[in-house]
Amino acid sequence: MITAKGLYKRYRKTVAVDQLSFDVRPGVVTGFLGPNGSGKSTTMRLMLGLDHGGGETLFDGEKFTDIRRPMNKVGALLEAKPFHPTRSARNHLRMLASANGVGEKRIDEVMELVGLGTVKRKKPKGYSLGMAQRLGLAQALLGDPKILLLDEPTNGLDPHGIHWMRDMLKHLASEGRTIFVSSHLLSEMQLMADELVVIGRGNMIFNGDVDQFVRDFTQSTVIVRSPGADGFVPALEGAGAEVAKGKDGELVISGMEIGAVGHLAFTENVELSELSTRSASLEEAFMSATGSSEEFIAAEPVAAGAPAAPAAPSAPATPSGGTENA
Repeated sequence: MITAKGLYKRYRKTVAVDQLSFDVRPGVVTGFLGPNGSGKSTTMRLMLGLDHGGGETLFDGEKFTDIRRPMNKVGALLEAKPFHPTRSARNHLRMLASANGVGEKRIDEVMELVGLGTVKRKKPKGYSLGMAQRLGLAQALLGDPKILLLDEPTNGLDPHGIHWMRDMLKHLASEGRTIFVSSHLLSEMQLMADELVVIGRGNMIFNGDVDQFVRDFTQSTVIVRSPGADGFVPALEGAGAEVAKGKDGELVISGMEIGAVGHLAFTENVELSELSTRSASLEEAFMSATGSSEEFIAAEPVAAGAPAAPAAPSAPATPSGGTENA
């Protein structure tokens, strides 16, 4: 179990993380989401004692800085290429293994596990970003920890690599490990995560089940296709539903459950060729939940030759040393 309590960080006048408290349970993948500048990376650094700030984080009841051999309990990947440029990948892991009492056999196991067995004697400075991410994961797994903190681990991976990372993390969670992972790939997070911590401008927006997050911040709609669709609209609106026309003449109905729509169609003698529910995606829920927390807002695109509309006002730029990439 990870227990974060009152995490706080200020950069001059900017509050990067504002009294965040949450739990990360074992046996599930917990996704960590937020717009750029929301404080995700800063939060993870606070959790590991790498930034000075307020609050505390306990890993099975211990602070990270109090764990004698931390890699054996907590594996972390916070940067894509935290490696010595002239040391081979295997020797990089050997150094870490020696400091944490990990045997040589484990080094080769994790290199094979992440798919770098054939390049383990090469220097990481020549690795692509995706290969560096794999080496970072090997480093995090070196001590066979029960807890993993990973910041954007799929960054730089190709589709096969992303699929592999997803399956790997879900497998590790199925073993009872605690997985806390941030990502901007919302479609991938929807497939991978069981629970979410969502923040914006350093504040908690949501902490709980993925499906509950989607339900809380979006609205499911009922889809109707019918030869008599136009004639069905007055009855639906009379029952309090909101009706919009979708593609190919379908009716997109909100504010009414699918069972009630079906019963109304029966009583109105309306023939249905489709009656289904369309659920919103995690991306739609994320955009709805964090829209007011977006820090860097670009101007709307305009047609060639048209005057540009003024950009929406945004928060002041993050000061040097702040959270632009957090």
